[in-house]
Amino acid sequence: MRGKTYGFIGGILILLSVMLTYQVQGTLLPPEKHLVTVGQPLNLKFPAPLEKGLKLEIVNSQSNALQESVVEGDFISGSKPVALNPGQLKLRLSLYGVVPVRDMLVSVVPELRVVPGGQSIGVLIHARGIIVAGAYDVVNHDDQKINPASLAGIKQGDVILQIDGLEMRSNSQLKDIVARTGAAGGSMAVEVKRGNETFSTTLNPVLCKETSDYRVGLMTRDSAAGVGTITFYEPGSKSYGALGHVITDVNSSQPVDLQDGKIVGSRVQGIAKGKRGQPGEKIGILQGDKSLSGTISKNTKLGIFGNLEKPLQNPVFTEPIPVAMTSQIHEGPAEILTVLSGDNVEKFSVEILKISPQVRQDGKALVIKITDERLLEKTGGIIQGMSGSPIIQEERLIGAITHVFVNDPTRGYGVSAEWMLEESGLLDDSGQIIKEPAA
Repeated sequence: MRGKTYGFIGGILILLSVMLTYQVQGTLLPPEKHLVTVGQPLNLKFPAPLEKGLKLEIVNSQSNALQESVVEGDFISGSKPVALNPGQLKLRLSLYGVVPVRDMLVSVVPELRVVPGGQSIGVLIHARGIIVAGAYDVVNHDDQKINPASLAGIKQGDVILQIDGLEMRSNSQLKDIVARTGAAGGSMAVEVKRGNETFSTTLNPVLCKETSDYRVGLMTRDSAAGVGTITFYEPGSKSYGALGHVITDVNSSQPVDLQDGKIVGSRVQGIAKGKRGQPGEKIGILQGDKSLSGTISKNTKLGIFGNLEKPLQNPVFTEPIPVAMTSQIHEGPAEILTVLSGDNVEKFSVEILKISPQVRQDGKALVIKITDERLLEKTGGIIQGMSGSPIIQEERLIGAITHVFVNDPTRGYGVSAEWMLEESGLLDDSGQIIKEPAA
């Protein structure tokens, strides 16, 4: 009897040691919050040796109706649905029901359906302020080389927010202010953003001997453009999500602080095939506003979001499909939707290799591998312009392609659709579905 007791205690100590080790590493313990749709299971995906010693029990629920709809069964294995009514449950994960490991809040939400994307889009974005792309010397009438930008401490990648109290919106506005200030023999008070910090400095225009114009030695850019893929469209709110990652400035790699922007349809005219160490890309031509257009209201680490002017049609899925929550994704076969030629959305096979629900900060929830032979032949794998291509598993939207492995273009990362929906505002922190009509 004593031997059995020692064995039981020893088993708890070993499992606890393993769990705490992984808790520090952040690779094994499940997140503290989960979303699951009504009638679907919660899959926590523990390794088999640990799974035998783990127990998951309900601590409390939001309502009696939810409590009564909870399906009795094994939450750990994910063999049965959690509940048949929406609401919130507090679950406790423990070792053998004795040693508490983690409390989790599980939001059971109604099924959310969206139109999957796959269409190529042109992304046109105007930054808040003017982005500094570089600096150069100005030769004055005494043949002296002067770099006003460098003297003011302004560097490539900085963003000029204000000059003399005026918000900067365009390169032409900057040029006019420099001309007026130089002609008056004055200097300019400049507010500059670098990363997450701002500072003030002074710029002194110099009369350029070659052009007879006043200059400050700045090469600037007030907009950015690129090609990507739309991920989903929610008809009730007219909301869309695309790209699956943030738009960054090409010089500083810092996120572009959005002032305004829009997306338009794009036709793929060619493919530059990717290979190890050299990502490929889609070569697209913008179609204007006729085929597809929308606003950009958010540029976030999980994608760009806004509203479409017209409903999105998908030739592969003619009706909206359910969205799978992160806990419902599993390793194995899946499909992506993307365009290889013109504006023709096609379906291609991939495989989900790994799921990491803990890494929301960088959005890399999924590791995927391209398995479709035709796609591999045409592109070599994941290429630029494919970001945002929706990932479908068992007729449900599970995520979007975001990044390629530079040394293996057949593999890449994907972001969870659940995270994109939360970032877009269609799901709140508690899992409540929000579908307010767009203004």
